Amino acid sequence: MRTVAVLAFDGMSPFHLSVPCLVLGDPWSGTGRYDVRVCAEEPGHLRTNAGFGITVDHDLSAMETADVVILPTWEPFREPSEALLTAIRQAHARGATVLGLCIGAFLVAASGIANGREVVTHWRWAAELQAQQPEVVVRADVLWSDLGDVMTSAGTAASLDCCLHLVRSQYGVEAAEELARSLVIAPHRSGSQAQYIPVPVPPDPGDDVIEKAMVWARARLDQPVSLDEWAAAVALSRRTFTRQFRARTGSSGQAWLLQQRLDRARLLLETTDHPVELVASASGFGSSAALRHHFHAVLGTTPQRHRQDFALA
Repeated sequence: MRTVAVLAFDGMSPFHLSVPCLVLGDPWSGTGRYDVRVCAEEPGHLRTNAGFGITVDHDLSAMETADVVILPTWEPFREPSEALLTAIRQAHARGATVLGLCIGAFLVAASGIANGREVVTHWRWAAELQAQQPEVVVRADVLWSDLGDVMTSAGTAASLDCCLHLVRSQYGVEAAEELARSLVIAPHRSGSQAQYIPVPVPPDPGDDVIEKAMVWARARLDQPVSLDEWAAAVALSRRTFTRQFRARTGSSGQAWLLQQRLDRARLLLETTDHPVELVASASGFGSSAALRHHFHAVLGTTPQRHRQDFALA
C-alpha cells in the first residue's frame, strides 16, 4: 500500500480536495492500494470557499513519509510559505511522486522541482503562472503531463484523469479500468488530448458518427485499420472524418488508435500469459518488434518489463 499526502489549506475549494480523496482513498470506489492522509500547515479547523469547514488532523510531516504528494489546488496570488515549499522539495528529493492538480501547478513551479521542464495548468491561469515562474515551461494545450517524478494537470475533470493515470502507472491498466467503472468516468483520456475541444459532446449522442467509428475500430484492434476504411465505415469522406474526429476528441484518429492498441496490449500482458508475439498480434501491432518499439516510444518501457511490474498487481 502506498501512502498519499494531500495538501489542504484555509479557504480552499473542497471540490478540488475531494478529487484525489475520491479516486485514491474512497473505500467504495478506490483501489484499496492507497492510504490517503489530508494534511495542512496548521491542522485543525479549516474554512472552505463553499461555506462550510473541514477538520484536518495531519500537519506537513505527513509528506515526510508519503510515496505520493498531491497539491490539489492553490491560489495563484497567494505566496506559499518556505516551510511548505521545503516540505515539497524534501518529499520530491526523497523519491515521492508529486502531483500538482489544476492550479496546484503553481506550488510545483514555486518549489523549483520542475525547473527547466514542462508543467500543465488550467488554460485560464497559464499566462499568469508563466509570468510568475519563467524557470518552467507552462502548457495550457493538453490535459495532463507525466514527467515520471512530477505530474501536473489542467482543470478539475483533468485532475480526475491525472489521478486515474497515477493508478494506471503504479498498478496497471486493469486496476485503473476497474476504478474508472466504479467512478463512472472515462477509463483513459490521453494527457496529450486538448484542454478545450469545441464540440466535446454532440447534441444528439445517437447521431455521433465519431463515437460509432470508435466502437467500430475497438472491435477490430487486432486487424489493420486504414483511414479510408475507417471513414467509409461511418459513411464519411477521409477528409471529413479526419476533421470531425479531431473536433470530437482533440487528437488525430491515428493517435487515438495507437493508444487503444497500447491499452489492449497492456491489459493482455497484465491478465494473460500469452507470448509477446501473440499479444502484439491481438492488439494490432503485427509483430513483437513493432510492439516493443511503440512501448518504448510511448511508455518508456518494454512489454516484458510491463508484465513483470503489473502481472501480479
